[in-house]
Amino acid sequence: MAALPRRRASIRTRALAAVVGVTLCVSGVIARAQGNAAGLEVLQVRPNFYMIVGAGANIGAQVGPNGVVLVNAGTAEASDEVVAAVKKLTNQPIRYIIDTSADPDVVGGNATLAKAGRKITSFAVGASRTTIVGTDADAASVFSHEDVLTRMRLAGPGGAAPFPTDVWPSETFIERRRTMYFNDEGIEILHLPAAHTDGDTIVFFRKSDVIVAGNIIDTERFPVIDLARGGTLKGEIDALNRIIEMAIPPGPFVGLPNGSSATAPLQGGTDVLPGHGRIYRQIDVVNYRDMLVIISDIVQDMINRKMTLDQIKAADPAKPYKARYGATSGPWTTNDFVEALYTSLTSARS
Repeated sequence: MAALPRRRASIRTRALAAVVGVTLCVSGVIARAQGNAAGLEVLQVRPNFYMIVGAGANIGAQVGPNGVVLVNAGTAEASDEVVAAVKKLTNQPIRYIIDTSADPDVVGGNATLAKAGRKITSFAVGASRTTIVGTDADAASVFSHEDVLTRMRLAGPGGAAPFPTDVWPSETFIERRRTMYFNDEGIEILHLPAAHTDGDTIVFFRKSDVIVAGNIIDTERFPVIDLARGGTLKGEIDALNRIIEMAIPPGPFVGLPNGSSATAPLQGGTDVLPGHGRIYRQIDVVNYRDMLVIISDIVQDMINRKMTLDQIKAADPAKPYKARYGATSGPWTTNDFVEALYTSLTSARS
């Protein structure tokens, strides 16, 4: 694999408020973390855009006079609480749910959220469109790339049962890019193949300047490259590079208008909502990408020196980043990450 340019920079990171009533500044807009009985938090990212945290994967919510667009549905167990959280934001119905992958923490709530919403037909007709037979005609549309539906129809790893049909997307697309215009905003749905999985999409809200990246980015652990479901190291790096290209940094800070102080937050800049963890800015995605490239280069060097997978794991190539992203237990450990890099790199050479 060709080495990628590496840039090092540091910025002050913003932690998601963990206490009800705590406020923080995001892109010059006051963001309020609101709690509810289920333990969910709702973070206002833009005047009409929110992030719902604690329901599985982070959920992006665009709210407006035409209704609500949700990106990701969270888990099935948290779906009733997500419906309640949306109702606190607006009396408008959920119109669209966009799945960024086939992960259970992304698609599990599809059925409940769709039934709580109401369908309208305003998607631009593209090169392809598939409507799933047997879906509720009045429910909100659940939209994804065709590969997400394919994965949901198949048995999961270890022979796990496929998803029930009422959780499946009701509309799919196969092209690289699908667009819609909703709540006075252009929305781009971009397929970034073979990254975390083969069905990954990111959703770019152009007026809000928000990218919902799904599980391509997980700020709480090393990048999850799911080889069994079509994920690859190259695809993950390509996807992160695409997000970096699309995102705009904040600033520059010009003057001190209206008596504001020099310590005021930089205005503007793209917010990137990850699958899990805090909101990223462009520089955060750069650092995340660089971490992945650095570790993969180290593993590649060890492969070139004829080291076995066990020897590479023992050498601990991810050690500089383990305090931030590492895990010794759970669904994605540091060893799982290193093994995914090793498999990707050795497969690329064969």
